[in-house]
Amino acid sequence: MTNLNQAWFDRAQVVIPGGVDSPVRSFGSVGGTPYTVARGAGAYVWDVEGTRYLDYVQSYGASLLGHAHPAVVEVLRDAAALGTTFGAPTPGEVVLAELMTERVAGLEQVRLVSSGTEAVMSAVRLARGATGRDKIVKFDGCYHGHSDALLVAGGSGVAQMGLPGSAGVTAGAVGDTIVAPYNTVPRLDDAVAAVLVEPVAANMNLVAPSSEFLQGLRAECDRVGALLIFDEVITGFRLDFAGAEHYFNVTPDLWCFGKVIGGGLPVGAFGGRSAVLSSLAPLGPVYQAGTLSGNPLATAAGAKVLRLVARSDYAALSARVAAFASGLAEAIGAAGLYVAAPVAGPLLGLFLSREPFDVPRDFSGVKALCENGLYRSFFHAMLERGVALAPGAYEILFVSMAHSDEDLARTVALAGQAAEVAARS
Repeated sequence: MTNLNQAWFDRAQVVIPGGVDSPVRSFGSVGGTPYTVARGAGAYVWDVEGTRYLDYVQSYGASLLGHAHPAVVEVLRDAAALGTTFGAPTPGEVVLAELMTERVAGLEQVRLVSSGTEAVMSAVRLARGATGRDKIVKFDGCYHGHSDALLVAGGSGVAQMGLPGSAGVTAGAVGDTIVAPYNTVPRLDDAVAAVLVEPVAANMNLVAPSSEFLQGLRAECDRVGALLIFDEVITGFRLDFAGAEHYFNVTPDLWCFGKVIGGGLPVGAFGGRSAVLSSLAPLGPVYQAGTLSGNPLATAAGAKVLRLVARSDYAALSARVAAFASGLAEAIGAAGLYVAAPVAGPLLGLFLSREPFDVPRDFSGVKALCENGLYRSFFHAMLERGVALAPGAYEILFVSMAHSDEDLARTVALAGQAAEVAARS
């Protein structure tokens, strides 16, 4: 019988470098052939062979309501019938911007773009233009997209490939980027334009901020007149109804968004106070543009998702994920492995070890656990049992609102079985 996943991957490798359009989709760190997804519905995806997987990738957090939510599909059909792109202002982009600014205190204006990478890249340029300074501080293990200046010491796919950054990035491109350890407040000077941080580090598995970290960054930025940028491409409207600003009670100067606000379509946004955003062209000297920015399909889908999800839904999802995390830790621990399943709201990490360990608080602690080899065996054992996790130990699990209690209970049981396999490996 023909292995259709292998056949599609073979075809892909001929015309796509490595056979994937994003390195995090590669099975390079876990081995084997990637499954090729044919369709998805709710908490599940099906590959080209018809195999069904209970999906905890959920497009790396973009699918808050699960795949192909009927209400989102309906608005997409309606929007597509009117035209897919115009290169001109549309009502949809205004509506999505209004929904975002209504939710987040201090977020007065947003500029829509087409990806999280583009959002962060633009926010950094804006911060430099608004302050007249050059230096940017980022944190070891945090991933902020693949723009040159921010790839240094990144998490996610950069970490999975074992890279300190990327070939093709010049020394000059990263010369103004300062890297500090996560959960440690750096001492700034008046050359720093901005501090860029994931309010919850979710690209080096999951590392939550300590109680004083974000508040300390806010105070240190205020001391020297630097801007604080929250990269909420993952946490925005997934961590909380109003994102990290409300969850942690810390207000940045600039926000970056993606994933959830596109309802499953390519999107990004950055924003902040109107006084800062006024530096953007056409009002000010900081240039930023995009032909497909504010795409009418993405704005329609994103607005629908935001309207469908209430504050109470986030609380309910967070409670379910907390119980799920406890169940996973108990089942995996009973199989003979040491485990931590840290949570932040509905975000969930998973660390495995053969030895006792402390839950990591920075990238150095994360790296030791993610490179111990256990995740590879655990991943494949789960996949064989019909549960799809991200193919890399530096990623987190995304539980959507479509995952049922039965789905979560079944996953816990299967995780215990998979842990037994990993423990023997």
